[in-house]
Amino acid sequence: MIKEKVRPPAVAGLFYPDVPSILNAEIEKMFERSVDIVGDKKINGEIKGIIAPHAGYMYSGQTAAVAYSLLRGKSFDTVVVVSPSHREYFDGISVYDGRAYKTPLGEIEIDVDLAELIVERGNGLIEFSAYGHRQEHAIEVHLPFLQKSLGYFKLIPIVMGDQKADYCFRLGDILGEVLKDRNVLLVASTDLSHYYPYDIALKFDKIVIDDVAEFSPEKLMDDLEQQRCEACGGGPTVAVMSAAKKLGADKSEILHYCNSGDVTGDRTGVVGYLSAVLFKQVGVN
Repeated sequence: MIKEKVRPPAVAGLFYPDVPSILNAEIEKMFERSVDIVGDKKINGEIKGIIAPHAGYMYSGQTAAVAYSLLRGKSFDTVVVVSPSHREYFDGISVYDGRAYKTPLGEIEIDVDLAELIVERGNGLIEFSAYGHRQEHAIEVHLPFLQKSLGYFKLIPIVMGDQKADYCFRLGDILGEVLKDRNVLLVASTDLSHYYPYDIALKFDKIVIDDVAEFSPEKLMDDLEQQRCEACGGGPTVAVMSAAKKLGADKSEILHYCNSGDVTGDRTGVVGYLSAVLFKQVGVN
C-alpha cells in the first residue's frame, strides 16, 4: 500500500551537490563534455532503456551523463529505475511505498497506478516497501540527471534485495508485460568490478561490456553467476535488458567506459563504470 510520504535525499551533499544551482551547473557541464567524448551522437531508433553507473558524480557522473545526454528533448511518461540494494539484504524486490522521491531539484511523483500493476503481477515477489530505499544511493544519483534531461516524468523506483537469476528474469518478464505499449524508459543502475588493480579490472569489466554489447542478458547472468565478472547491479542490468527486449529493443550500444583510476590516477584498486543504450532500430523488423 502506498503511504503519504516522500523519500528525502539521502546522499545529496555527499555523492552530488545539494545546492540546486550548483547541481544544475555541474550536470550541464557534464552534458557539454559528453559531446567531446562521443560527438553529437544520435540514436537511430527508439530508446527503451539505458544502463548507467551510480557512484559519486566526481567518479562516474561523466559516464552517466553520456547516456542521459541522449534523452534531452525526449519525453517519457514514466521512468522505471532498477537498482541493487547496498545497505540491506531482503529476499525479494521492493517498489518504494511512498508518493514521491525528492532531490534538490524537486519532487518526482511515483506512478502509483503503474506500480500497483507491477506489484500485482509480481505475485509476492515484488512488494511495496521501504526496504532498500531508505539510505540507498543507487536510485537517487540518477534522478537529477533524469530531471535535467527529461523535465517532467513519473517514477517507479525498484530495488532488488536479492539478485538470483530467477528473480532477475521474472522481473524482466513482468516489466515487459506490464509496460508494453506504454511510453516508458527503463534504467539499470550498476557499477562494475570493485577494488581490483587497474589491469585486472579492465579484464573483468570487458566481459560485462561484451555481454551488454551483444545484448545477451542470459550470457551476462551466467558470467555473473560463474564469477567470471562482477557488477553490483548485475541483476538489475539483466532484468532491464530482458525487459527492454520484450518492449521491442533489438540493439545495445556501449556509450562510455572508465574506472575510478582514470579519474583519480590511483590504479591500485579501482571501480569500473559503464554506460549503454538499449533501443529499437529504425527500419529493422
